[in-house]
Amino acid sequence: MRTFVATKNPGKLEEIKAIFTGSPLDLDIYPLYAPPPEGDANYADNAALKARALHRQLQEAGIDAAVLADDSGLEVDALGGRPGVLSARYAGEDATWPRRRERLLEELANAPSDQRAAKFCCAMALVLPNGEELPGYGEVEGVIGGEERGSFGFGYDPLFFYPPANRTFAEVEEEEKNRVSHRRRAADTLLSALRERRHGDARHGDA
Repeated sequence: MRTFVATKNPGKLEEIKAIFTGSPLDLDIYPLYAPPPEGDANYADNAALKARALHRQLQEAGIDAAVLADDSGLEVDALGGRPGVLSARYAGEDATWPRRRERLLEELANAPSDQRAAKFCCAMALVLPNGEELPGYGEVEGVIGGEERGSFGFGYDPLFFYPPANRTFAEVEEEEKNRVSHRRRAADTLLSALRERRHGDARHGDA
């Protein structure tokens, strides 16, 4: 199924394409995608907002395809769950990722080790060509380290220490990260929902 990804983040796009390899979704990007203003309520709302926006843009361009969008964030215990849904806007709309990570470390400078627990959260939304929507959601738990480590990944990966691997997400190779990440878990739940829908359609067709 031809599916356009609602993102302009090249790191996120490559990760999503790798995660969905072998799935029914044939992923591509739409160069003219115009992202809508995001809200600050929750990940699921933002994912749906982006997916619906691109779906409308494709329809207006005469393109019949599905759309996949995600919204993710980092929640830190010591910060009461911040930066959360505002993770990509942390330290200001125009801040760079190094500056966002720097600010996070500044805010956690005096946080005791038992309050540095954190989790990555990801919500996905798939809008089918007919407008039907399917959701996905996943989380992965870790700890925010005291310094950046690793050169893989993107975003907050250099600070996110993943205990089962005894490394940060930026220290594990893409394939390993993609087996356990929040985005992988969200994709799994979304693909499960897609399979259930297809099985339902098949049963209905046999009736």
